Amino acid sequence: MAEIRLNAFDMNCVSHQASGLWRHPRDRSAQYRSLQYWTDLARTLERGLFDTLFLADVLGVYDVYGHSPDAALRNGAQIPVNDPAMLISAMAGVTEHLGFGLTATLSYEHPFPFARRMSTLDHLTEGRIGWNIVTGYLNSAAKSTGKQVQTKHDQRYAIADDYMDVVYKLWEESWEQDAVLRDKQRGIFTDPSKVHRIQHDGPFFSLDAIHLAEPSPQRTPVLFQAGASARGQQFAATHAECVFVAGPSQDTVAKTVRSLRAAAQQAGRTKKAPLVFSLLTIVTAPTEEEAFAKYRDYQSYISEEGALTLLSGWTGIDFSAYKPTDPVRHIRSDAIHSAIDSLTVMNPDKIWTVGELARHAAIGGMGITFVGSPTQIVDQMEQWIDQTGVDGFNLAYAVAPETFEDIVALIVPELQRRGRYKRAYQPGTLRHKLFGAGDRLPANHAGRQTHATPPLASAQ
Repeated sequence: MAEIRLNAFDMNCVSHQASGLWRHPRDRSAQYRSLQYWTDLARTLERGLFDTLFLADVLGVYDVYGHSPDAALRNGAQIPVNDPAMLISAMAGVTEHLGFGLTATLSYEHPFPFARRMSTLDHLTEGRIGWNIVTGYLNSAAKSTGKQVQTKHDQRYAIADDYMDVVYKLWEESWEQDAVLRDKQRGIFTDPSKVHRIQHDGPFFSLDAIHLAEPSPQRTPVLFQAGASARGQQFAATHAECVFVAGPSQDTVAKTVRSLRAAAQQAGRTKKAPLVFSLLTIVTAPTEEEAFAKYRDYQSYISEEGALTLLSGWTGIDFSAYKPTDPVRHIRSDAIHSAIDSLTVMNPDKIWTVGELARHAAIGGMGITFVGSPTQIVDQMEQWIDQTGVDGFNLAYAVAPETFEDIVALIVPELQRRGRYKRAYQPGTLRHKLFGAGDRLPANHAGRQTHATPPLASAQ
């Protein structure tokens, strides 16, 4: 049986997806400004042998609900939010194996400085960094960076393709592997003949530069992506090594997995590429009775307004215009197509009301929530994997860090007892831990196929 993989899903803010639960007496997420909060979490996750801590991020405020940021500010709905990149070096310093998936929005930063930042993190983590490639979806973020309106959905992916071409060239082609000599006797640190200037003149980005960082352990970070729209899947088929999906039903997720894998094979990649992780929130305790008591306790703290604020931002629908008893209509928006597509598919015959949707999303977001004893939870996890074809789970929290502590203490041992989870980390970089095929992008990946145009010229 294949190993089940686990990522922790968090964000450098108070209310990531669990709306209102920052008020719970055991929740510590309001300590997000404390470095010790994050280093303690990293130690917990490494004790539980998690593959990565995946850090979400946004560069705008959720202001679709009521056409105002007020509800987001009242509920701490992903605001205030700090830069996730600043956390990684400290967490890497107290761990040895845990990987870190950094969300960075390529729409608002030129690829040249970004490539250096990721190389730096790959060096400092000794090859444990991944990049969640995000194109952005909030109009508030676009306006914050001087645009009148967000670039259209499919156009953002066209820009992203050109962006990837630039960073691949910087990471993979600018420095030969043996360029750095560190030769004290001859006084030569780097052999100039083995450092190459990258010249790129694409439809959206132009570059004439040498990558500023020497080759890092992985060169290109492990590439994560979360877009499940048709255009997002096309992008993932070419670039993503790991994909996160969110869906309220097995059928929805299974369809997405089949589509992703088929597109990847058409792009010339292996049958199992990419790894797919399904969004899941777990509420557990030693017994079923205790688990459901804990879940009811959590539910008493949810904020429906906070949940609808996030849903409005994710979908582009202003849910403040609806009453709690109003049915949710299948509305197409330009924000996150896949979120809209999954709103009403949990039960095809059910017409969701706005209030029901808010209560569902307040714990678990657009994913699912499993409640029960460790054996019940792992039964559901195994069934979900068998029915959908995903490789593991992106685990969100209800109460932080209690949710992750419960998973490490109760769920991980049950997974190990069934032979579905590792008992020790493999050595090596994050890419090698995930795929067992070395530190670099595979030779058939698009990132290893790019070539500068015109041909690379010497940096001398």
